[in-house]
Amino acid sequence: MTLLECRNIHKTYGHGVATVPAVRGVDMQLERGETLGLVGESGCGKTTLGRVIVGLNAPTSGKVVFDGEDVSGRLHEPEFRRRVQMVFQHPQSSLNPKFRVSTTLREPAILLTSMRNEELGQQIEQTLRLVGLGIEYQTRKPKQLSGGQLQRVAIARALMSSPDLIVLDEPTSSLDQSIRSRIIALLKDIQERRQVSYLFISHDLSTVRKIAHRVAVMYLGRIVEVSETEALFNDPQHPYTQALLSAVPSIDPDDRSERIILRGETPSPTALPVGCSFQDRCELVHARCRVEAPLLQETGPARHVECFAVQ
Repeated sequence: MTLLECRNIHKTYGHGVATVPAVRGVDMQLERGETLGLVGESGCGKTTLGRVIVGLNAPTSGKVVFDGEDVSGRLHEPEFRRRVQMVFQHPQSSLNPKFRVSTTLREPAILLTSMRNEELGQQIEQTLRLVGLGIEYQTRKPKQLSGGQLQRVAIARALMSSPDLIVLDEPTSSLDQSIRSRIIALLKDIQERRQVSYLFISHDLSTVRKIAHRVAVMYLGRIVEVSETEALFNDPQHPYTQALLSAVPSIDPDDRSERIILRGETPSPTALPVGCSFQDRCELVHARCRVEAPLLQETGPARHVECFAVQ
């Protein structure tokens, strides 16, 4: 059953000639209990889309439909805020350095739920245990925690209101490999226990492959390919997806695949070409790409691609 649906979401910054389109007509769905990976180069609009979904940024146009309701103009309402949470990229800056862990976890529950003090204390202890931290961490401040512990606290804070959806913005990018694997295992365990949905935003394709059920690839504010994870990694169809995945290091000594080096530069978002925005970097470009922008079309079971060459 669909939990979240984005319908033709646009988000621009600035005015007049200085207008910068960060998200350009995104359509996307997320099911209950599903993890959707959102990948792409830095600056492609991944984080902006995530912030629009949780209500930190208002969409310039389009609709955010959550659990069957259009919440585009109601993203600030407590009931929506309770059900949708976000884990930010850097817990060092998203956690208040003056707050003890107990205060950090108590605030969202006080603001967004009707729990009493006694219930709050029990919920804090249960949530800390859920993310692999003992109750002794309640009295600690961020400066007393490691990077992995900080991220666990950030995840615990998001869980305090019992959300249906958590947007995770590069949640493992600042962690070393061993801690990263533990956080991924933790997120999977929490999802299995609570049936929470994740939008997992990352540029780390190896990590996305481990956690996502489906993957959406973003380029210059557009979703250019959506597919089930293994199908995408085994058979990428959009030329940009192919180049992106070719850059993922392989541990297979017999892997002889070559890195695809894209020609040219990413166009400026303030001066996008007519037609397909990937045209100047694509080996499959033809006349139609210069005058008409492709749309995301179904090309197979659970596979949608925005490219004339594969439609």
